[in-house]
Order: sequence, then C-alpha cells, then structure tokens
Amino acid sequence: MKKIAVFTGTRAEYGLLYWILKELDRASNVELQLLVGGMHLSHEFGYTVEEIEKDGFKILERLEFLVSSDTPVGISKSIGLAIISVAESFSRLKPDLVVLLGDRFESMAIAQAAMIAGIPIAHIHGGELTQASIDDSVRHSITKMALLHFTSTEVYRKRVIQMGEQPKYVFNVGAPGIDNINQLTLMNKSELSESLNFSLSNDFFLVTYHPVTLVTGGAIEALENLLSALKDYPQHKVIITYPNADTYGRNLIGALVKFAESFPERVLLIQSMGQVRYLSAMKYASVVIGNSSSGIIETPSFKVPTVNVGDRQKGRESSQSVIHCDESYDAIKKAIYKATSEDFSMKIKGFENPYGKGGASKRVVDILIDETIKADIQKVFYDID
Repeated sequence: MKKIAVFTGTRAEYGLLYWILKELDRASNVELQLLVGGMHLSHEFGYTVEEIEKDGFKILERLEFLVSSDTPVGISKSIGLAIISVAESFSRLKPDLVVLLGDRFESMAIAQAAMIAGIPIAHIHGGELTQASIDDSVRHSITKMALLHFTSTEVYRKRVIQMGEQPKYVFNVGAPGIDNINQLTLMNKSELSESLNFSLSNDFFLVTYHPVTLVTGGAIEALENLLSALKDYPQHKVIITYPNADTYGRNLIGALVKFAESFPERVLLIQSMGQVRYLSAMKYASVVIGNSSSGIIETPSFKVPTVNVGDRQKGRESSQSVIHCDESYDAIKKAIYKATSEDFSMKIKGFENPYGKGGASKRVVDILIDETIKADIQKVFYDID
C-alpha cells in the first residue's frame, strides 16, 4: 500500500481536491492520509471541517495552528506552528508522498516540513502568476520543494520547467476544479434559494473579494469602491462569501459586515457556502465579481461573465469571458455594466475555458499511483540551455 498524505487548510482548496481525495480513497493500493488544518478548524471561517466529515472522509490528523490574527506577525506565527504540528504528524504517519495544492502559506509550511523529513511532494496548480500578492512567492517556493508537478495549462507547465524542474515530472492535467462542475449534482435556483434562506427571484451577483496581501491594509479602499459600485445595481441581489484568512483579511470582513447590515433584504454575507452551493450560485449568477481565482478558472465553464477587480489575479491565463478592470469605482462600475449587457452575454457562449473540460483529478491520481514514477528524493536542477 502506498501511503499518500493530502493536506487541506481552506474551503476553496478542499473543493478543488475533492475528486482527487475520492479517487485516492477508493484506490485499492493506496492508504489515504488526510490532514486538515487552518481555516477548516476556525469557527470564524465556518468550521468547515464538518463538511469534510459529512463527505465521508476519515481525517487522520487535525492540525491546530491558525492564530487569531491577520497581521504579518500573526501569519508568520501560524506558519511556524503549522511546521511544528505537521512535523509531528509526519513522524507518526510516515507517508510515502504528500499532495499539496496551490499557493497558500499553510501549504508552504507543510511543504517545508515534508522536505526536511525527506518526503516527496506532489504540487498541483504550480507555474501560475498572481503578481499582486505573496501567493506568487509561496507558489513558486512550493514548486522548488516539490518533485511531481501537476499544472492546469501548457503555459504553466513550461514555466515550471523554466524554474528548473525535470520535464518528466511535470504534467499538464488541466484544472481539478472543473471536475466539480462535471460531476457534482448542483442545486436548481429555487433549491439554492431555500438552502440559503435568501430569495433569489431577482438576478444576482456572486462576490468574493480576498485581501491583496502586498498592499498594506489588504486593499480596503478597492473593496469600498466595489461595494459602492454594487449599490448602483439595486435590481440585482448580492451573495458575498468571506475572504480568506490572509494578511489584513479582517479589515475586509468588517466592511462586508457593515455593507450587508445596510441592505439586509438585498445582500447575503456568508462565511462558507460549501462547494455545491457555491458552484450552484456561480451557475445562476448574472456576473461573478471580485478577485478570486474561481472567477478565472471555474466560472468560464458556466458561460457566466466574470469581473476581475485589480491585480490579485494578474498573470493568470483567462477566458475572454473575464473582464479585467482596475480598482477604481468608475472602472468597476463600467466593467459590471459591460458584463450585464445582452451583447456580452451572447458573445461568451462561444468562448472556451483555457483550463480544460475536466478529468484532471483522475489523471493526477493515475500518475500518483503509477509504479513507474519513482520518487527520487535527490532533486536535480533542469537547465533549459
């Protein structure tokens, strides 16, 4: 039995890992070791560990490391605690391989402990760019600690190789998040409305805005501009999800709570929607707005417009259905106006999602359990010259 450990620390990350976890869990020659920590264990962010348990997964280790602070010092302390916690877990579990996804500081901490313990790392969604956040540095750091790489486009695969990773260990598989769209049973609009206890008889926007971690304060002024623009579309209701537990994230939460309390009949602010409700809302939204990667990667598969605000996702490949705008009030309002136009809605029906049509999760798992993949601890830098 190959012992494969998978770590998840956020609701969004878990959603992207869901079908990979399913495939590993039912593989006869794999022992899945699921490690859960970070936001999943925080009541402030919805205590989403309960969703993981409801999905039937056995959690081998709960890693308590997220401190109640979003300052740079607080985030650094969380990283240190995460390394300590998972180092002890690795000593007990002795996995043959660790699977990590994305660009979160929690995952970087897990990667550091795995590297020191001599455990090979498989990294998903490497090679991407998000130039206005520390996520860029975190993502590339995990890439340099990992042995196996699963990218979501060919451009990203080439970038990982450019960083000195061996081509034979870098696989373009597409985005695992597309598998949720293809395989989960989503709610219809009335079921979604009932589940949220929020009337969706009108058109609505789905909004997710995360801190811009390279900007002091997390770009609170940009969020205020976004909220002001939303006020100019009173005919649309608004569903807003909580930002991540990133640096300065609580600054944004305060502004969102105030906005929601000012428009209780029109605005729903929710800590965590869960994967089914979030994707169902994405499917029926008039526009997906904010600076989340979900607006870039998953939303285009629904043929729904995205308004991507600011530079947090700058550098990612995107469909023509994504409208990029700066953080000013005028730019955001203009972008929403374009996204809600009938002309744009007709155009996007012919646009393709550059992140694929699904099947990434099975491709990842097939490679992970393929005995021809030999986990060579001694990494060798690949020079493209």
